[in-house]
Amino acid sequence: MDGSSDPGIDETRPSSARVWNYLLDGTDNFPVDRELAELLRTANPGIAAVAQAQRRFLVRAVTLLAGDAGIRQFLDIGAGLPSADNTHQVAQRVAPDARVVYVDNDPLVLAHAQTLLTSSPEGRTAYVDSDVEDPERILTDAARTLDLSRPVALTMIGILGNVADYAEARSIVERLLAAVPPGSYLIVSDGTSTSAESVESERVAKEGGHPYNLRTPEEIGGYFQGLELLEPGVVSTPLWRPPPGKVPEALDVYCAVGRKPLP
Repeated sequence: MDGSSDPGIDETRPSSARVWNYLLDGTDNFPVDRELAELLRTANPGIAAVAQAQRRFLVRAVTLLAGDAGIRQFLDIGAGLPSADNTHQVAQRVAPDARVVYVDNDPLVLAHAQTLLTSSPEGRTAYVDSDVEDPERILTDAARTLDLSRPVALTMIGILGNVADYAEARSIVERLLAAVPPGSYLIVSDGTSTSAESVESERVAKEGGHPYNLRTPEEIGGYFQGLELLEPGVVSTPLWRPPPGKVPEALDVYCAVGRKPLP
């Protein structure tokens, strides 16, 4: 993509959704996004593998929850640009009646929202234009499609690092979880400061005008305080229930899935 007539899309500043799209070999990005992505790749050669690992984790986690856990509602915060195996496609392959609400505030994601709103006849999808730092608005708008009195899977892949203050990121997660009933799930994967290369990529991103705040694995675990962690707990994302026969390498990205306890 080399241009856009949409005045809401700023082609002069990199966008998280577009940078990640480029690292996933997508085409919905601009030169400024590709430039930053390549600087990040130079700083941390494994960063594209991180993007791919997060997408594969999303597929595994959503498949598990829509299947064995019986979850029929997903709130995907930080949806990003459409790719292969979007959340509603994964969930509705297992459970055609699944409902999915996507949340993002990137103008290009909004422009592509129609791709994310193609649902199975039995299910529903919707899109909420909101920042992750406004959980109350997210919940209010999501309630038009989801029944928040029934279990919901909160999906937050590569989004909480956009919140500069860790205590605020924890608060956002807590406020979201407080609004959904026991039996709901939290799915998180985010970049970690677990190597010199990842720390350098954090510095490069900040200098490039798109800061992203890496956490420690312990901080990732903090999002799940009070939840029942599914095995194998908080681990490097490629190591979370890899496909049979696969022996993946750990990367600078950690994840977990936890359930809000039943009474």
